[in-house]
Amino acid sequence: MKKKLKIEYSLNPTSGIILWNAISTPAGLERWFADKVTRNGKVFTFHWRKTETRDAEITNFRSESFIKFHWKDDDDPKSFFEFKILYNELTADNILEVTDCVEPEDEDDTVNLWNSQIDVLKRVFGL
Repeated sequence: MKKKLKIEYSLNPTSGIILWNAISTPAGLERWFADKVTRNGKVFTFHWRKTETRDAEITNFRSESFIKFHWKDDDDPKSFFEFKILYNELTADNILEVTDCVEPEDEDDTVNLWNSQIDVLKRVFGL
C-alpha cells in the first residue's frame, strides 16, 4: 500500500508565473525534471537519458496554483504526484509543495530524489 508523502520547499520571493511555468509546461519541466518532455493533450511524456520513458496524465489542475499527475503505468488508480504553489504572507515567499505516492520502503530514496530535483529547479530558475 502506497503512502502519501508531502514535502515543502521554501523558494525565494519570485514571480509565481515563473514557478508555474517550471512545473506545468514541457519546456519548464525539461529544465529541471526530465531530459525531454512532450505533451499531447493531457498526457506528458517524460524521457530520462536514452532508456527511460514514462507517461503521466494530468488528472487535475488550477492555473498558477497546482497540477496533479498520474503515471499511466501505475496500477494504483489513486496514486499521483502533484506540484502545488503556496504563498507565505509572513515571509512573502512562495512554497512549492510536492506530494508523491510511494511505497513505504522507498520513502527515504524518494525524499532524496525530490530534494535533488528541487535543488536543480532552484538553481536553473534562480529561486
